[in-house]
Amino acid sequence: MAGLIPQQFIDDLLTRIDIIDVIDGYVPLKKAGRNYQALCPFHDEKTPSFTVSQQKQFYHCFGCGANGTAITFLMDYAGLDFVSAIEDLAARAGLEVPHEGGAGPRDNNLTQLYELMELVVSYYSRQLREHPEATHAVAYLKGRGLSGQLAADYELGYAPPGWDGLIRSLGNSEASLSRLAEIGAVIQKESGSGYYDRFRNRIIFPIRDQRGRAIGLGGRVLDDKESPKYLNSPETGIFHKGRELYGLYQAKRTARDVDHLYVVEGYMDVLALAQHGITNCVATLGTAVTSDHLDRLFRTCSQIIFCFDGDSAGQKAAWRALEISLPLLKEGRQVSFIFMPEGQDPDDFVRLAGPKKFRSPAHRVILSEYLFKRLREDIDLASLEGRALLAEKATPFIAKIPPGALQSLLLSDLAKQCQLKEEDLRSMLKGKQPIASPTGQAARQKRPVQGRMPDNPVSKAIRLLLHQPQIPVDSGEIDRLRKLEDPGVGFLVELLDFLKAHQQVNTAAILEHWRDSRYEKRLRELATIENPLMESDSVDDEAFKNEFMDYISDIEATISKDKRRLKTRNIKGWEDFRQLYRRETGDSEDESS
Repeated sequence: MAGLIPQQFIDDLLTRIDIIDVIDGYVPLKKAGRNYQALCPFHDEKTPSFTVSQQKQFYHCFGCGANGTAITFLMDYAGLDFVSAIEDLAARAGLEVPHEGGAGPRDNNLTQLYELMELVVSYYSRQLREHPEATHAVAYLKGRGLSGQLAADYELGYAPPGWDGLIRSLGNSEASLSRLAEIGAVIQKESGSGYYDRFRNRIIFPIRDQRGRAIGLGGRVLDDKESPKYLNSPETGIFHKGRELYGLYQAKRTARDVDHLYVVEGYMDVLALAQHGITNCVATLGTAVTSDHLDRLFRTCSQIIFCFDGDSAGQKAAWRALEISLPLLKEGRQVSFIFMPEGQDPDDFVRLAGPKKFRSPAHRVILSEYLFKRLREDIDLASLEGRALLAEKATPFIAKIPPGALQSLLLSDLAKQCQLKEEDLRSMLKGKQPIASPTGQAARQKRPVQGRMPDNPVSKAIRLLLHQPQIPVDSGEIDRLRKLEDPGVGFLVELLDFLKAHQQVNTAAILEHWRDSRYEKRLRELATIENPLMESDSVDDEAFKNEFMDYISDIEATISKDKRRLKTRNIKGWEDFRQLYRRETGDSEDESS
């Protein structure tokens, strides 16, 4: 099918990348014997049950049952689709993803949109450098304290006055105009005939996704009397402002290991802070903070610091951010707030007070402190009624936090403030606990899966091959199995043929080869069951081969026994019994005698 990624490429890719490097970028791993361990990122736990095998290139949680390959991890934890996960891994390996028969229609369309947006970004960037009227834009940026180097780093641009500057440059056909409209760079006239530029007489801020692809634009007026002050690209096939963050790509590019990120309200705040050396700063795109925003931020770092104006609007935005954050506060994640002095935004504050003061933790309000401060407003804790009211108001918020240390400490703090027993608050909490609604493959595996031994020789043989794909199995032995003509052995033969043709594959490549097949679930289950031979450093390939040959013998014996059991049901006399005995023992005597 056109557009599909060749399976051979996926097989090769999984031999080039290391799952340890992939997962450790999201979840810190620690060496534990042969494998690596961590607290499971798919459920809350206090002791590590999440294990990653470097040899098998496979992860498995003994607590919730989540398991899979590097591809599965990027899909279930990082929220990527299958193709995006392949592209992510390919980029790490320095490979370009091929497509059978070329990209499919939808892939082609998206590729063209990304490429066109790059041309649009280049056009506006060039206007800032070359257009005769760009002096007004340059003067504005200099007046805000921004350097030419920063403008280059963030690819700032200029949309000249006029209705068709971009159209004259890139809209040389009806098809190209339609594409420009599809990415939101131009607008079709209400009459339906003709188009005009969306951005005019504005500073342009290119928006890139976390992979660095140009996906949209923001524009700020040069004259504050004009409206709207800020204008963003509309929702398109490549731009979803409820998920994207301005500056995240630059923040990750500037610092490889980002341990905290500041979230501000606008483009100019990001640029002003970056000008003062604070490059770990992002902004939402004209929307309130969403859970998608926070999920993306927490995948980058463990600490998020929201920066809001100190007015009522800033307080309202901060409270909304707090509510969105609560369900995402897994172990180790932190949220805090900085409120600007009245009449100041982060741009003003950093210019007046300096970057050192902005970075100082003394100006931050941690989430728990802000939560209780807001909830205690207008409550008299000297009265029984007031303490009861605080308990009633606070427990629904604490219930949203995943069980763990933070939830326990908040309950303990609340118990002291309300002069209640923690046990009583926990009883209240149970009645307000939100119902979890997990999604994705990991969620479907929430039930604990206990490792159990395979219950038949075919499963045992498949498990051994999953753990040790390089077992030297002769073609003759494969043919020996093939002759059994038993449905239960069919997949084992198929697996052996695959391993014979792909001699360097690992466990992950086997699992990915049969992704979305009827065998996938059983293969992943077998991959989680350890083989005792793997625990010994002295075991060689011959030992694995001997064990595998024992399984072949067991398979033959089991099939023979099953066939005999079926045939005995049809025995009507001694002659039938003698005929069965001859066949089972291989007697060559003429059956008619």
